[in-house]
Amino acid sequence: MVAEQGGPEDQKPQSDEAHSAFVPPAGVEQPSPPSEDDHPTSEFALPAGLHTDPSAPQGSGQGSASGPGGSAAEALSSAFVPPSGYNAQHQPPAFTPAHGIPMVRLTKEAPWQDRMRTMLRMPVTERPAPESVQRTDDSGPAVPRVLDLTLRIGELLLAGGEGAEDVEAAMFAVTRSYGLDRCEPTVTFTLLSISHQPSLVEDPVTASRTVRRRGTDYTRLAAVFQLIDDITTAEHVEVSLEEAYRRLAEIRRNRHPYSGWVLTAAAGLLAGSASVLVGGGVLVFIVAAAGAMLGDRLAWLCAGRGLPEFYQFMAAAMPPAAMGIALTLTHSTDVRPSAVITGGLFALLPGRALVAGVQDGLTGYYITAGARLLEVMYFFIGIVAGVLLMLYLGVQLGAELNPEAKFVPNDRPVLQILASMALSLCFAILLQQERSTVLAVTLNGGVAWVIYGAMARTGDISPVAATAVAAGLVGLFGQLFSRYRYTSSLPFITAAIGPLLPGSATYFGLLGVAQNELDAGLASLSTAVATALAIAIGVNLGGEISRLFMRVPGAVEGPTRRAAKRTRGF
Repeated sequence: MVAEQGGPEDQKPQSDEAHSAFVPPAGVEQPSPPSEDDHPTSEFALPAGLHTDPSAPQGSGQGSASGPGGSAAEALSSAFVPPSGYNAQHQPPAFTPAHGIPMVRLTKEAPWQDRMRTMLRMPVTERPAPESVQRTDDSGPAVPRVLDLTLRIGELLLAGGEGAEDVEAAMFAVTRSYGLDRCEPTVTFTLLSISHQPSLVEDPVTASRTVRRRGTDYTRLAAVFQLIDDITTAEHVEVSLEEAYRRLAEIRRNRHPYSGWVLTAAAGLLAGSASVLVGGGVLVFIVAAAGAMLGDRLAWLCAGRGLPEFYQFMAAAMPPAAMGIALTLTHSTDVRPSAVITGGLFALLPGRALVAGVQDGLTGYYITAGARLLEVMYFFIGIVAGVLLMLYLGVQLGAELNPEAKFVPNDRPVLQILASMALSLCFAILLQQERSTVLAVTLNGGVAWVIYGAMARTGDISPVAATAVAAGLVGLFGQLFSRYRYTSSLPFITAAIGPLLPGSATYFGLLGVAQNELDAGLASLSTAVATALAIAIGVNLGGEISRLFMRVPGAVEGPTRRAAKRTRGF
């Protein structure tokens, strides 16, 4: 019995680590060991009969894969073992080239709009790391304040009529300047949002802001662009968060450069100049100006009573139409009442919103584009309702409105060029532009009318095609002016397309509908819509062409600019 108990070492109690929780205690019948066939196999184990070396003979089994001094499992366990078909002399091409992947470098010489647009059109993984140009404390930038400042800047730009892509580029520029990486701005028609993810393991921070009110003030728009330029290029100006907030508050508090009565006078001069473009004389000029001024004051009255913009446009369109009908009923000489109504329509057609809506659609922002175009449609319906109401009344009173009256032949080119320049000047005042930009816009509008007149009247080219070419040159010159002044291109484009707006086609279409000539009316309205789209597409195409021939940041090798949309029909 003593020998069976073992030596002194066997008498030491075993620790808890020596016992497995699954080992039966002593005295319990031990289960029989499982057979070799019941052992579970690893999913990484080689099946029996598999040959890993193609040069080995069939039937060599697993041992054929092992080299000298190692088994098959050892030969396949290392990640550095080359494949069996690898040959150092004829190696396959590597995924990464020997000289490396070209790194994207953003040139500081390019405007921040182009640099940020290039960044937005890149995949997130290919964007270079942000280079913070604003000094922050050791703890890093205040993320909530940076996002709030970014949203406030984007709100002013979107409310001022900027396109969705330009607003996103501005927001992206502000966040990167303050050192926030992995920021994704999103812009819709009334909602701005931005999301910042500090790292791949931290929760993102998201903020949003709603645009409640829209107002056209290109002086304020230019000031916001100057603030963004100072934030993004801080070699000469250091803009902290507190300084940026202070300047933004000053921009919001600034009064408009032109008073309400100056705007009313500009609306009258605009309508008179437009009537001269379509063949009106001195009397037509005076009546058109008076009708437009009366309509503008009536629209101000409706706005003061809180009526929506639909009714404001409807009220503003009624006095010019009433003036034209009254001129037809009371004057016996050969006057052009259609020029009076057309001049009033020129001051009301929403060319700015139309251009912005089509531009958003062309750059891939379809939700914002659809909302802008729907807004344009409502404004247009309001204008149509006001003019049709007066036209129906004039037809009942016996006014002889001639739907066959068209443009006067090109017998007054100098006068019409001057009228087009005056029209662009008035549009610039109505848009509250800076006084330093008014001269450039006026000249741009005159060039647009010269191109249109030379093609449509002298060359007998389609008016729609002539309008598209003239609008393209307006967009090209607008981009050149904006790059020279490092500001937005809208102040140099929107007012210059005023002479190209389809005022006469709209009027003759409405007159045809009022006189129950639906075929002629709808055809004229279709021409108006085609002309408006030609203007918007031409302006956008002119801007894109200007970027093709200018230094745009991008990859050193390969394509220098990404498209906004990369689908191919699916």
